[in-house]
Amino acid sequence: MPTATSMPEETNLVRLQKALANAGVASRRACEELITRGAVKVNGKLVIELGTKIDPTSDKVTVKGVPVVLDTGRIYLALNKPAGVISTMSDEEGRPDLSQFVLDYDRVYNVGRLDGETTGLLLLTNDGELAHKLAHPSFGVEKTYVAKVTGSVQQSVIRELLHGFELEDGFIQADSARVLEARHESSLIEVVLHSGRNRIVRRMLEHVGHPVIGLVRKQFGPIHLGTLKAGMVRELTKLELGALLKAAEGSDKPQRQRPRNK
Repeated sequence: MPTATSMPEETNLVRLQKALANAGVASRRACEELITRGAVKVNGKLVIELGTKIDPTSDKVTVKGVPVVLDTGRIYLALNKPAGVISTMSDEEGRPDLSQFVLDYDRVYNVGRLDGETTGLLLLTNDGELAHKLAHPSFGVEKTYVAKVTGSVQQSVIRELLHGFELEDGFIQADSARVLEARHESSLIEVVLHSGRNRIVRRMLEHVGHPVIGLVRKQFGPIHLGTLKAGMVRELTKLELGALLKAAEGSDKPQRQRPRNK
């Protein structure tokens, strides 16, 4: 019987079409058709034999180029974090934390952090490998924020954010930035970053002379906050999860480098 793993534990092996069906890709028959049509790869190699067995806990499977989570014990959640909540599962000072939102789930952890007063999208999972990739800036997964700031933001400020500058903990630049609304007393600005440094959006905007009044994260990689209400949690869809896994494999775009002085 063909296998896609080297020296696997026999007890862990299941037929590829069954593993795909169990993961919710499609019915068993439809999964068989996907395999025979050449739409499925295991560990980067095309598999077209229906007898192939895999280990769902270790083998990497894609369908039409989109990664599939085969481990049905994995949990992937989106939370709209309210203001005043600390991005940790427990707080020694007794402040409100994330545990109150995941009482129905065992041992999930937040991917990165939002500071206490920042609201918006926070991902939670028990998939440690994925969490590391999503949170580490070297993988280039972008996060999108909308900030209400003091003053009227001009295009010169946008250029400064895109060009980058030094902060106390090193150089930083926005992946993209634009003004959504500019008034005399305040403005709305969208900032996209792959950096996960502490309070980085607030510090960048203060540096360019427009301190933050309110800040919300609207997007994490391909996952959108959408209409999810503050304090509510939902499970990611299969399509969202596939897109997130693909993003976590590394950005297709090269990382922007600090400009050299000439």
